[in-house]
Amino acid sequence: MKNIVVVYDSVFGNTEKVAQALGSALKLAGSVEVLKVAAVNESHLRNLALLIVGSPTRSFQPTPAVKEFLKKIAKDQLKDVLVAAFDTRIALEDIKGKVFRLLVNTGGYAAPVMLKELKKKGGAPAVVPQGFYVTGEQGPLKENELERAADWARQLSSITGLRTD
Repeated sequence: MKNIVVVYDSVFGNTEKVAQALGSALKLAGSVEVLKVAAVNESHLRNLALLIVGSPTRSFQPTPAVKEFLKKIAKDQLKDVLVAAFDTRIALEDIKGKVFRLLVNTGGYAAPVMLKELKKKGGAPAVVPQGFYVTGEQGPLKENELERAADWARQLSSITGLRTD
């Protein structure tokens, strides 16, 4: 059986909670590991069916640790691996101030940036990038976001043909 790995970084704990919810929802689909980005080594990226990478959005980007992790993956290392990306973010409608809202709307979020990098490494996108919402810069997660994360994981497994039931 091929492996599923969820790699994440977290600043205030919100992204870690989403990563853990994804891992729990995917546990019946195969061998699932949920790893903080600093704990990932080369062996974790072998025999993969699915790689999910998550990060909080920091200045429209993933954290420096996630960017470094993505940079270290060899060009075709993810060939034939399904990939997905998620971030934690403040909802556009919750951002105070028109100028800052415009900046975020223009600058974007971390998940699309991560998925683009995963594709460059040969990964095949399984789904569109996903954002999970926090109530402010430090969180907590908005109500029902962990349930939404579990639903996304089930959708992901259904699309990819991995079992979760």
